[in-house]
Amino acid sequence: MYRSHNCGELNESHINNEVTLSGWVQKVRDKGFMVWVDLRDRYGITQLIFDAERTDQTIFEQAQKLGREFVVQVSGTVIERASKNPNLKTGDIEVLVSKLTILNEAQVPPFTIEDETDGGEELRMKYRYLDIRRNPVKNNLIFRHKVTQEVRNYLSTSGFIEVETPYLIKSTPEGARDFVVPSRMNEGQFYALPQSPQTFKQLLMVGGMDKYFQIVKCFRDEDLRADRQPEFTQIDCEMAFVEQEDILNAFEGLTRHLLKEVNGVEIEKFPRITYDEAMSNYGNDKPDIRFGMEFGELNAVAQHKEFKVFNDAELVVGIAVPGGNSFTRKEIDNWIKWVKRPQVGALGMVYSRCNDDGSFKSSVDKFYDQDDLAKWAEVTGAKAGDLICVLSGPKDKVRAQLSALRMELAEQLGLRKPNEFAPLWVMDFPLLEWDEDTNRYHAMHHPFTSPKPGQLELLETDPGAVKANAYDLVLNGNEIGGGSIRIHDKETQALMFDYLGFTPEEAKAQFGFLMDAFQYGAPPHGGLAFGLDRLVSILGGQETIRDFIAFPKNNSGRDVMIDAPAPVDDTQLEELSLKLNLKS
Repeated sequence: MYRSHNCGELNESHINNEVTLSGWVQKVRDKGFMVWVDLRDRYGITQLIFDAERTDQTIFEQAQKLGREFVVQVSGTVIERASKNPNLKTGDIEVLVSKLTILNEAQVPPFTIEDETDGGEELRMKYRYLDIRRNPVKNNLIFRHKVTQEVRNYLSTSGFIEVETPYLIKSTPEGARDFVVPSRMNEGQFYALPQSPQTFKQLLMVGGMDKYFQIVKCFRDEDLRADRQPEFTQIDCEMAFVEQEDILNAFEGLTRHLLKEVNGVEIEKFPRITYDEAMSNYGNDKPDIRFGMEFGELNAVAQHKEFKVFNDAELVVGIAVPGGNSFTRKEIDNWIKWVKRPQVGALGMVYSRCNDDGSFKSSVDKFYDQDDLAKWAEVTGAKAGDLICVLSGPKDKVRAQLSALRMELAEQLGLRKPNEFAPLWVMDFPLLEWDEDTNRYHAMHHPFTSPKPGQLELLETDPGAVKANAYDLVLNGNEIGGGSIRIHDKETQALMFDYLGFTPEEAKAQFGFLMDAFQYGAPPHGGLAFGLDRLVSILGGQETIRDFIAFPKNNSGRDVMIDAPAPVDDTQLEELSLKLNLKS
């Protein structure tokens, strides 16, 4: 028996008990006549004591040679600790060791295995197995497990059936780039790794499964950032014989359950806004509504004077920054520089201070009087003590720029509190979006999304105006889930493919299996997929998903620990009928 107890469970009730523990050496303190060792495992830390008077001399000398991260087994007696540590669960006791076995020696680790480590991110990713020993990473993985178990339990008790779908599927032209896998047995042909199990879960509805879910790996070969990985995990769900309201209610229930069970937070309201409202009021389709600073469109009250910058702009729009009048001129100048950065791209920023006496002082006082600025305050909802920040330019660009400024201001002002949660449904997305590069429409979500009832006819006259029967669930400014009511008849699906630029032959070659299935009695159906990595990170009070993934890739899509991707042997390439020599 390697251990009778773990390193996090011993307390005063175990005093005088003989115990056996195993774990890693966290720290050694050698006073010459006494050696203390902190022994760590997944559950916690227990202090060991080796006493020159009470411990066998051979064992005492062994203890003096222990190094950090040695793996050891000890046996001994639990005794009361002379100097107690209230910060440890085991801080009232220590173990007087009578037997010590070194199970494995260890080299000095490349960074300290402490909550506050001296290792940089790239180094810790290279030695991720060591990083996992640190409490922050270990606890994040345990937290992810808890969330995942709550999801499984909730959906299972709600009548959902977990079904696995294939990983080796067919490449499709819609969406992000596929990861492709050459087939040895089918020369010159390739599988693709799934970007989502979309068509398979629809086929499960045709198969009568009624309520499906799967916690599934998905793959997209696209550029990475802090909240995106080439392989990620979805909570994938689908339901038959449902309308949009049924799905919203079902997954509001799941989200409410997770917030209560995982975070101890009860949420009653899930507000709903349209995509157009989100873009108009917040400048993006996943707004953070934990704070105000809603957009105020100022064209009507700002384009009547001789200020050419505003008069020539398609949109003049501003936000009221709470307490922003306390900003110094230097701080405001720094925000003006911030919006001019290439990542944001604004040409400048106009501002107006809202003074405590009800007066205003702006950067454009030459053009606007107090009555004008009072109207700006009315439109943006600014109060005394606030600062009005105004951007202008092309409608879509300026909304994105002001959205970036709004989020950065909120971050710097401490308004994005990780222990506050504000869910939001964004509805009625455009069904199609125009792509200037390909000069044709693309599905905004995917080609299986149904148009809103009564809007199918608009596809003939004004396809850009058609709204999708689609919805995204946003939490704290992050999209955590999205879905739609699906097309479930062959004729409508064929029409959708036609508007997306597929010839009938191309549609049949790519999706003939789905079109055929619709001929055999496909029920009305729809679903939603949560991004598990992102959901877990937000519930955990963070927004970087790498912190909640056991073995993540870096921003270049590389696993620096195992050094992947990597070249393969010429023999393998020949077996796969690939002529390219990756070693050349």
